[in-house]
Amino acid sequence: MKTVILYASKHGAAGEVARRIAQQLDNACIHDLKQSKLPSLADFDCIIFGSSLYAGMIRKEAKAFLSHNADILLQKKLGLFLSGIGAEGEKTYFESNFSPDLLQKAKAASFLGGIFDPRKAGVLERLVIKLVTKKSAYVNIIDDAKIEQFAKVMKT
Repeated sequence: MKTVILYASKHGAAGEVARRIAQQLDNACIHDLKQSKLPSLADFDCIIFGSSLYAGMIRKEAKAFLSHNADILLQKKLGLFLSGIGAEGEKTYFESNFSPDLLQKAKAASFLGGIFDPRKAGVLERLVIKLVTKKSAYVNIIDDAKIEQFAKVMKT
């Protein structure tokens, strides 16, 4: 089975999650949605799609990708993941960012954790993160056990 993992990330955490998923799968390639040339989705049996969250919303390039490719995503084996440091409200995050059709089609939909590195964040972003999550220092909550489980589900 040929798999593509597509992701949108501001500071790289969703990309790190995508790389860790790919390590668990055979024949998986990874593409950042910011890349100018994305592969044809028709060439893949399985599509895994993920984005980082900011204020509970996926990245704008992720939203654009979903709206332009919903039809083909519904025809493929599909996995969805979210990356962030606030897992509270996971179900709401998925329902707010993905159509009911995509959520129903997804073989797996998981919040897989994220990274907050204050050195990569601007002043306003650091303030918002501190107010919302009460975190101001470096945090890495990428959940390798959940990634392994996600990949296992996608293999079946």
